[in-house]
Amino acid sequence: MPGIGDYALIGDCRSAALVSRGGSIDWLCWPRFDSSSIFGRLLDPKAGHWRLSPSGNFRSERTYLPGTNVLETRFVTGTGVVSLTDLMPVAGEREKRSLLEPEHELLRVAVCEKGSVDLECDLAIRADYGARPARARVCASLGVRFETGPGTAIWLRSDAPLAAVEGGATGRVRLRAGERACFSLVYASDGPAVLPELGEPSLRAIERSAQEWRRWSGRLSYAGPYREAVLRSALVLKLLSYSPSGALIAAPTTSLPERAGGDLNWDYRYCWLRDASLTAEALFGLGYTEEAQGWISWLLNATKLTQPRLRVLYDVFGNRPQPERSLPLAGWGGARPVRVGNMALEQKQLDVYGEVVHAATQFVERGGRFNRDSRRLLCSIGEHVLEHWEEADAGLWERRSRDRQNTHSKLLCWTALDRLSLLQSEGKLCEERGERFAAGRERIADAIRRRAWNERRQAYVDEFDGTELDASVLAMSWLGFERADSPRMRATYEALRGELGSGPLLYRYRDGDSPGEGAFGVCGFWAVRYLAVGGGSYQEAAGAFERILPYGNDVGLFAEETEPSSGEPLGNFPQAFTHIGLITAALALEERAGRDGALPGPGGAQKGSPALREA
Repeated sequence: MPGIGDYALIGDCRSAALVSRGGSIDWLCWPRFDSSSIFGRLLDPKAGHWRLSPSGNFRSERTYLPGTNVLETRFVTGTGVVSLTDLMPVAGEREKRSLLEPEHELLRVAVCEKGSVDLECDLAIRADYGARPARARVCASLGVRFETGPGTAIWLRSDAPLAAVEGGATGRVRLRAGERACFSLVYASDGPAVLPELGEPSLRAIERSAQEWRRWSGRLSYAGPYREAVLRSALVLKLLSYSPSGALIAAPTTSLPERAGGDLNWDYRYCWLRDASLTAEALFGLGYTEEAQGWISWLLNATKLTQPRLRVLYDVFGNRPQPERSLPLAGWGGARPVRVGNMALEQKQLDVYGEVVHAATQFVERGGRFNRDSRRLLCSIGEHVLEHWEEADAGLWERRSRDRQNTHSKLLCWTALDRLSLLQSEGKLCEERGERFAAGRERIADAIRRRAWNERRQAYVDEFDGTELDASVLAMSWLGFERADSPRMRATYEALRGELGSGPLLYRYRDGDSPGEGAFGVCGFWAVRYLAVGGGSYQEAAGAFERILPYGNDVGLFAEETEPSSGEPLGNFPQAFTHIGLITAALALEERAGRDGALPGPGGAQKGSPALREA
């Protein structure tokens, strides 16, 4: 089975697929991110896949077409070279009005560049997370039709010969230099299927999709030295966005383990409020105002349904996700249970209130205006924080052992009241509650300074009156609670680096809740951001950033965590939170360079093998 980092991501802002270096699509949920999988070999060898690759031995290299989410893999064999282009076609609004398109399509086009190559197709569709093989039927020139449930059909078409087998299809074609083979997989429900033509129309679909992605990439306003990594991270966030609603999921996968072979396996195909303010900051900072406003609009609409109490996570339409349950699958590398749904839905996480308010504040700072319902929502959030901030909660890391007086949660409660006070003072809320919010903010600040600071450890710690370190307290420096260069923050950073650091990476904490997990991806970028906002020099921050970049895979994707000694990715992949951390760290570096007049560095290595990484 390929490693987690051996996959690349393609998608159409409704669903996404993971493609291995060997040309196998081993994860696809249709028709949307949180639907059940039809290709699930990522979690069980028998749960479905679609492999297109040369027969016999080959080596492969791959890249995304510049500025796009169109993947190109080159297979080199003893007899020739073939390139495989994988994508889910996308189009602009003008093209959509003039084109008759499938509901969902996965398009794969192989072109022989040199010599001759025997290309194999091996398709196995297993609906409902591998529980049900699809029923296959050959339909002459229309290809192979698969029935996966009432009113739903999947069509496989190719200009290469195909044969239907139980629950799938196979095929083999010899391509010579200049020849190509096109493969189209189409999902249709509740109506006639639109089956696109193959051949030249497939090539036009690739070019049309590439142009649309490049139009989007061309709006990137970041001009710093790390443009390649920042743009790839932005394209990942775009792929993880559900375009009909503006929602952003945490990751396209479920149950990829944070601890190899262990049970830290969670479903991340939902929208977490914990990502709210950092997502807004990243999108606004990169010039993607429309996407940022769409995200905040989704955020405010979703939270209206449960105000003043907010859920921790929502589905892409702002509804309550399904309850958590386990599936009878083998798990990636034997890591079980395999979960769908997420029990964090039932947790209390007080930090989400600050996340929502801070995201809304950024919206206003960039010219947005609240309607009456949104103003009422924000004020009700403030009242809820005033009433509940002293309670214990599960916190940012969603521990399932016990609720705590988490420092990060208190910090975000402080953030909520601080930003509401600011909005009130600027006349943006039309509610006479500014003094109440300001007084509550000061009470929380006093409690944090007294009870989260551990004199013996010389650091802010994970919970009130606690002793353990937690990387999330670095957020104090950019949320405005305390200057990054204050004695307490400098001491905290040194303590974190000494106890939680591993080379440029940073563990989120060390305690008995999750022994054996990797360094947490976003935490390393938080350390960079801390240095960039004033905790260190520009050169120190840029150096740390450049040493983290090689931990992405060969196409620039980052997982939730990394095993520092081997560089192997762990956890769900790719992870929005990690890519958001990369973007916000790069933006902080860009701002610091402008402020200091520092010369930006060369951008460092964007790729690298674990053997070359700093241990």
